[in-house]
Amino acid sequence: MRHQGVAKLDKRTKDLVKRLGPDDVAFVDHVDMDRVSAEALLATGVEVVVNAAESISGAYPNVGPLLLTRGGVTLIDAVGPDAFDCIREGDVVEVVGDEVRVGGKTCAKGTRLTVTTVEERMEAAKASLGDQLDRFARNTLEYLEREKAILTDEMWVPRLETPIEGRHVLVVVRGYDFREDIEALKPYIREIRPVLVGVDGGADAILEAGFSPDIIVGDMDSVTDAALLSGAELIVHAYADGHAPGMPRLDALDVGERAHVWPLSATSEDLALLLAWESGADLIVALGTHANLVEYLDKGRSGMASTFLVRLKVGPKLVDAKGVNKLYRASIGPSHLMVLVVGALAVVTAILLISAEARGMIELLVLRIRAAFGI
Repeated sequence: MRHQGVAKLDKRTKDLVKRLGPDDVAFVDHVDMDRVSAEALLATGVEVVVNAAESISGAYPNVGPLLLTRGGVTLIDAVGPDAFDCIREGDVVEVVGDEVRVGGKTCAKGTRLTVTTVEERMEAAKASLGDQLDRFARNTLEYLEREKAILTDEMWVPRLETPIEGRHVLVVVRGYDFREDIEALKPYIREIRPVLVGVDGGADAILEAGFSPDIIVGDMDSVTDAALLSGAELIVHAYADGHAPGMPRLDALDVGERAHVWPLSATSEDLALLLAWESGADLIVALGTHANLVEYLDKGRSGMASTFLVRLKVGPKLVDAKGVNKLYRASIGPSHLMVLVVGALAVVTAILLISAEARGMIELLVLRIRAAFGI
């Protein structure tokens, strides 16, 4: 099988998808391709993905490679990091079998993954879940002692102009099924008008749904310029020492001066939940957040101490809306249509019985029909 296209390279998949199209060949360096990244690649329409790393290493049964291969994408796996030296952005590349060629020269060679081979690797990876869970639990317990202040101490939060006290807050994270879930929550958003908090790329999900984020929280590495310039208040997640890697980007966009820096040893979605809690939100609705072992392994996290503590703290006000699109789907059945038809007929009949003009028109129509047929 032979494919030809324009090479697009980035070691960060979430950055690559922003400039990827159907006629391109995607080059990534992504160990254990996660579900969200695979869905983002599929959404671009790309037909060929070349991974310098192992798309499924066997550490755990990550579903990303299965989504790509089932979606018809040609996945060339583990070609090695040298591919990023041999191939440049914009090169016209040809994928022949397991090889990647530029100008007839083989620049990289890997393994073409199929649905069958991915399923076999996933099955083998299930045996590693026990070890992963053990390491994950140990790391979580190790960090709990260090991060317990999240639960026990009074928390500092940035002072914002957006009023939160007494309101609902919807925290949107770019996690599993986030697009479907926000679509299902559109009536809730329109009616209740909650404060909309986007965690990095979650801000773009809010924009794509037809709304505007009120607040954006995160490292500012996976959110678009359009979202950052939308007028939302910005909270930059910083390390415990105060260093905020996302600030240079905001300064380049001339929005750095109005951004708040929040140093805390936690995830960005944890910060968003804490912001809502400490600001007096009446209800916190979390959409797309990460809360189980596979999701954290997909994110490359070795533990979830901060999330565990934060959810203990905000639990009384927290509603997890993940998967809400699968909970209930309204449908109109034949019985509903029959009720509508009967109701409409009843209304028309009532009008005819009450209105003298309507009765006169009907009598005139009957007379004309009788005259036409000589009755």
